[in-house]
Amino acid sequence: MSLVIYNTLSREKEPFVPLQPEHVRLYVCGPTVYDYVHIGNARPVVAFDVLYRMLKRSYPRVTYVRNITDIDDKIMTRAAENGETIDALTNRTAQAYQSDMGRLGALAPDVEPRATAYVGEMVSLIKRLIERGHAYAADGHVLFSVPSMPDYGRLSRKPRDELIAGARVEVAPYKKDPADFVLWKPSTDVQAGWPSPWGRGRPGWHIECSAMSAAHLGETFDIHAGGLDLIFPHHENEIAQSRSAFGHAIMAKYWMHNGFLNISGEKMSKSLGNFFTVHELLDQYPGEAIRLLLLSAHYRQPLDFTHEGLQASKATLDRWYGFLRGKAIAEVAVPQSVEEALSDDLNTPQAIAAIHQLDDPAQLRAGARALGLLQEDAEAWFRWTPAGSTGPSDVEIETAIAARQAARKAKDFKESDRIRDELKAKGVILEDGPKGTSWKRG
Repeated sequence: MSLVIYNTLSREKEPFVPLQPEHVRLYVCGPTVYDYVHIGNARPVVAFDVLYRMLKRSYPRVTYVRNITDIDDKIMTRAAENGETIDALTNRTAQAYQSDMGRLGALAPDVEPRATAYVGEMVSLIKRLIERGHAYAADGHVLFSVPSMPDYGRLSRKPRDELIAGARVEVAPYKKDPADFVLWKPSTDVQAGWPSPWGRGRPGWHIECSAMSAAHLGETFDIHAGGLDLIFPHHENEIAQSRSAFGHAIMAKYWMHNGFLNISGEKMSKSLGNFFTVHELLDQYPGEAIRLLLLSAHYRQPLDFTHEGLQASKATLDRWYGFLRGKAIAEVAVPQSVEEALSDDLNTPQAIAAIHQLDDPAQLRAGARALGLLQEDAEAWFRWTPAGSTGPSDVEIETAIAARQAARKAKDFKESDRIRDELKAKGVILEDGPKGTSWKRG
């Protein structure tokens, strides 16, 4: 079955036809690493991880690039506040990001470039834009000349006055046009900086992704993805830079964007006290429960993220893992009902509904794994505890079960029931079966 995806560039669903039949190339914008990432940052990672998995099932070669932005004014500010070097800050937060995304079940990208390693490529790209008449140097800055690109704004489809207002452009005397945006800016002695033909400085945000995608995927590639908030100005400016530098009609053939994430119906905000990092949520819930909730709405639609939703997601996974528990399960192909749902622009809610209808353990697991779920051993799943839990340890539980079995063997059913009820009061549920007694944390 063929994959159909919604292309933001055309505002239509289109059959996916890669530029090279044997090699699909995918780029997803990654985080700016100055702190733990918030749960909204995890949505594109999880959504496009499902896409990556699907592409890997369908094509012989897939190259997935997801960058890390480690050049940014926020990074410099945070490092100064913390009294640590920029490298120390970005190394620590990048490692935390990678660990947290792995705990959400996301596959590592094939390439994860860090912007600081590609400043030379950025300088070369900027020089090329100047040579082709699409950029100019002024007062230590280099700016992209928006009027040099007649169809600038095609992705966001905004009129010129909205483009200028939406970009929050800096009013500066060295700009030839109010819409022009920065490719390179000067750095002070205390700011991070690199040598360039225009003086010591640092790149603008947009040029980073153009340089890194070109380095690993080529001048044109198949899919560029990210959050809805990146359409303008970031992705619009990436297109302008890459097309103008290389002279192609496209940068990426397909553009995919995930919708916003709200917390209990409200926009996530530190001032509202509803700002959650992935790192802290992983102390409270298993990664797969967070992942399932992120996939419960279609990736292009808004998602309301709640603790009630997380609890419901965990309960769903408890049922699925319970169905698999103790069974020898063969490897089978992804069920057609699940594959069909995902082929329709990654319709994960429909795929989840299809998984609920599966009554064969092997098919259930195969369908769930297409979504990056049911990756754990069932016994390990049921033994998960939140951080700071004061419940009994695994050893204490096993010891109590052994004592209960001894009481039952001695026909001391009062003692057997007492042990069972005591464990239940501590959040441990026993399940007696033909193969003995299993347990899970409630």
